Amino acid sequence: MHSLPVIMFAKGKKIFMFVFHQMQGILMRRTIFRQILIIIMAYTLIAGCAKVSSPAGGPRDKEPPVIIKTTPVNGSKFYSGKKFEITFNEYVILDKINDKFMVSPPMKKKPEVSIKGKSVVVEYEDKLKDSTTYTFNFQDAVKDLNEGNFYDNLQFVFSTGPVVDSLSVTGNVLNAFVLDFPENTLILLYSDLSASAFKDSLPDYLSRADKNGYFRIDNVRAGRYRLYALKEKDNSRNFNLPDEEIAFLDEPVEVSPEKNYFQVRKDTVRLKKPPVKSADTAVMKGEYRLILFQHEKTMHYLSSSARNLPYLLTYSLSLPPGEEVFDITIPGISDDSYFVERSRNNDTIEVWLTDSSLYSSQLINTIISYPYTDTLGLTAGRTDTVTMRYVAARSSRTKVKPEPFSVRSNLSAGALRPGDRIIFKSETPLKNPDTSRIRIYELKGTERIKIPYTFVRDSTSSRRITMNTEIIQGRNYLFIADSAAFGNIYGAYSDSVGTKISMREEASFGKLVLNIKGYEGGRIIQLLDKNEKPVREIKINREGKTEFPYLDKGTYRLRVIYDYNNDGKWNTGNYNFGIQPEPVSFYPREIEIKEDWVMDQDWDITARNNKKLKNITRPSQGR
Repeated sequence: MHSLPVIMFAKGKKIFMFVFHQMQGILMRRTIFRQILIIIMAYTLIAGCAKVSSPAGGPRDKEPPVIIKTTPVNGSKFYSGKKFEITFNEYVILDKINDKFMVSPPMKKKPEVSIKGKSVVVEYEDKLKDSTTYTFNFQDAVKDLNEGNFYDNLQFVFSTGPVVDSLSVTGNVLNAFVLDFPENTLILLYSDLSASAFKDSLPDYLSRADKNGYFRIDNVRAGRYRLYALKEKDNSRNFNLPDEEIAFLDEPVEVSPEKNYFQVRKDTVRLKKPPVKSADTAVMKGEYRLILFQHEKTMHYLSSSARNLPYLLTYSLSLPPGEEVFDITIPGISDDSYFVERSRNNDTIEVWLTDSSLYSSQLINTIISYPYTDTLGLTAGRTDTVTMRYVAARSSRTKVKPEPFSVRSNLSAGALRPGDRIIFKSETPLKNPDTSRIRIYELKGTERIKIPYTFVRDSTSSRRITMNTEIIQGRNYLFIADSAAFGNIYGAYSDSVGTKISMREEASFGKLVLNIKGYEGGRIIQLLDKNEKPVREIKINREGKTEFPYLDKGTYRLRVIYDYNNDGKWNTGNYNFGIQPEPVSFYPREIEIKEDWVMDQDWDITARNNKKLKNITRPSQGR
C-alpha cells in the first residue's frame, strides 16, 4: 500500500543527482542568472516527483471493521477483571462515545473507553455485582479510521457468575400526542417493582431506543420487572426532574424462556457486521409499546419578564394563577401613565407605557404579585420587585419613540372565506377607528351602494379590532379608509387605503365527509395540515357523518383524541397517580382535497394507528 510513494521518492533522488552534476558544470561557465534559474527548476522537479500520492481507482472500502479477538472472550463466565479489549483487523476510532456507550446494569462511575492501536479498551472502577451479566453496548460508536464504516450494534458481554443471562425485552416507544419516534430515549428495566424505584435508584438493565423508536434489552435474567422509558436531562438514569419525559407500563413485564424467548448463542463474537435481526438472538414474540409523555406543570413561578420594547413590559407565569393574585404596579407612577392587558387564561400580563417620560427611562422598577410553589409543593402568594431595563441601540439613544405604525387586515389575503369577518391588527394598541373616514360599498355595475358596519374591540387585545358587516358570496365590495382612519395610543396614524372585497366561490373549496364508525363516547376529531398543525377540530357525540367544509386544496391528516374525561381536550399522563396519557390515533393515510370536490371517507376509530402513511388516491367515495 505504501510502495508507490517510496518508488516515486527514489526516482526523485536519481533526478536530483543528475541535475546536481549538471549544475556543477553550469556554475563554472554560465552567468549567475542562469545558475539561479536552473536551481529553481531542479527544486520544482524534485518536489513534483517526490510528492506522496495514493493510487487512483479501485473500489472503495465499504466493509465495517472485523473483530479478530477479545480479551477476555466475549461471553466469559466468572469474570472479575477491571478491563477488557476488543481487537479489530484495522485501525478504528470512536464516534460520540460519551453519547452512545452504555453499560447494563449501569455503573455508578462511567467506564473509560480508549483506543490502543487496533483495539478498543474499556476500563472501570466499580465493584462488580455477584452472579450478574454485564452488557457493554457501543451501538455504532466504533468505526474504521479510513472510510468511517461503523460496526453496528457492537456489544461485549460477560458474567461474574456461572451463567450468562440470555433473555431479551423488545418494543417500541412513541411520543404520546404526535406518535412519532423520540430521539435519545433511555429504556429502563427494574426488578424493584415499587413506584419509587424509578425515581430513587438505578435500573437493573438499561438500553436506548433507535431512531425508529425500536428498543431491545439483551442478556436479561428471568423474572418480573417494571419497564420504563425516559428522556433524561441530567444523566442521572432515573426520573428525578418533573419536566423529564417518561413512559411506563401499567403492569410488570414477565421475562421467562417459556414466553417465546430464545437464548443468544454462546459465541457472541461476530467476525462480520451483525445483521439487524438474526435467528440466533432473543426476540420477543409480542413487543411492548411505551407511550412517552411529560407531566402537566404543577409548580407556580414567574417564568419570564422582558422589556424588548421601551414602552412594553411583559410578564409570564409558568401556569395560570387560578384563584391566586397576579398583578403589576409601578410605584410612584399614576395609573393613567400605563394600562395592563391580560392573556385569555391570565398567565401573561402586558404593560403598555403611555407616558413618554416613563418609557424613555432606562430602568423601571415594578412590583409583581403572583403565585409561587415552594420546595415542599405548597403554593402561596408572593410579591417581588422586578427591575425592567431597556438599552436602546446606539443610533437611537437620543430619543426613544414607538416603532412605525401600520395596520394589517385579512383583506390583503384576497377574497374572504365563508364565515370570515374583517379583522384589523397592529403591533401597538389601537384607538377606536374614526368611522367618519371609513366606508364600505357594494358594487353593482358602476353604482356604489353604501352598506352599514360596526366595529367590535377584542376583549383581550387592544391591538385587534373586528368589523362586522354582511359580505354575500357572488357580490363585489369596495372598502375605503381615508388617512388617519386608524391610529394608535402613541399618536401615529394610518395612511389611506382602498381595496376590493369578495367572498370566495363554493367551487374554489373542497369538502371532506367522514363516516365515523366505532364511536364509544368522548372523541375529538382533528383535521391537520401537511405540517400536522390543526386546521379544524370537532367533538363528536355519535357515529355517522362528520363534515369539514370549505377546505383549501392540499394534503391533510386526521387524528382522533380519545377524550376519556370528556373535558374537550387532550390530557397528558401522571406517573404519581398511575394515569396514562389519553390515547390518540391517526387515520392511516393522507387525504388529498381537491377544489370543487366532495370526498366521503369511512373511518373506524376503534382501530389504533400510528403514522405509517399511504396517500389516498381512491377514497370510499368522491364526486
